[in-house]
Amino acid sequence: QVQVMESGGGLVQAGGSLRLSCTVSGFRFDRSWMGWFRQAPGKEREGVACISRSGGESYYHSSVQGRFTISRDNAGRTLYLQMNNLKLEDTAKYYCATDLRGGRCLEPNVFNAWGQGTQVTVSS
Repeated sequence: QVQVMESGGGLVQAGGSLRLSCTVSGFRFDRSWMGWFRQAPGKEREGVACISRSGGESYYHSSVQGRFTISRDNAGRTLYLQMNNLKLEDTAKYYCATDLRGGRCLEPNVFNAWGQGTQVTVSS
């Protein structure tokens, strides 16, 4: 059974930084593209960033381009999302996903395995 677990969320002031981490068990970590998604109250889940199996290719939502960086450590079986210059509108629950079944990696419905999410709250 695949288990995905996020950590690193919290409360931060606007302009601050956070780093999210995601670990996976029950699945070969380097086998799949992975992604970070977020969902704010009353909004649909949206793709934030995604990364290829080797880490050599990544894509970002336009709203986080230049501020967020996705990376992965296949040896350590951990996915990261470094978030800098956080804005109020970045407030959401952030989810890690793996086991891509095909399609564009920023689309939520292309991943089979999801974590429970970690809350990120940005205050003014």
